Amino acid sequence: MKKSYIFFIIALILVGIGVGIYFYNSNKNSSKGTADYNSQKLSSTDNQSSNSTSNENNETNTENNNSNVENETNTQNNNTSQETQISSFSTKIYSKDSDRQNNVSLTCSALNETIVNPGDTFSFCNTVGRATESKGYEKADTFQDGEVIQALGGGKCQVSSTLYNAVLQIPELTVTERHEHSNSVPYVSKGKDAAVSYRQL
Repeated sequence: MKKSYIFFIIALILVGIGVGIYFYNSNKNSSKGTADYNSQKLSSTDNQSSNSTSNENNETNTENNNSNVENETNTQNNNTSQETQISSFSTKIYSKDSDRQNNVSLTCSALNETIVNPGDTFSFCNTVGRATESKGYEKADTFQDGEVIQALGGGKCQVSSTLYNAVLQIPELTVTERHEHSNSVPYVSKGKDAAVSYRQL
């Protein structure tokens, strides 16, 4: 035989052996892959089951925590004293002047959430402070020596007079200082007003 035929036959044999080895390894990997897939599937199912159980536990814990928070809130609410209205008084704003209404609103805001503890003395002037432009006060009607003039904070006296009349309804409170206007005011009866002045402070 010629050498070329011998090499050709050897090449075919080698190709056949290579194909056989390939198919053997393919089948082996395929069965292994199936086993791995089944193993992963089982593992995934176990994880899902575990996660489901964990989620259920977490939901239960969350519900319990929420219940505890509600219980704590209810307990705190029960321990916190309730606010009780002990007096009220209102006056009518006759003026449509927007600057005066602005001053009344600013003064009320300055008084909001003020706490007077037993034994303390409340001062309207010290709590509200002077009417200044930086605080947003405008010029409006006020009394000076019986005459009506335009001054910053016009309208504050109506708030102080309203508060004064509310205080008069509480026997436990004592008024230590109060001043009348130099002229009558339309929003309260004579002798029931409380003028605000910083000239002597």
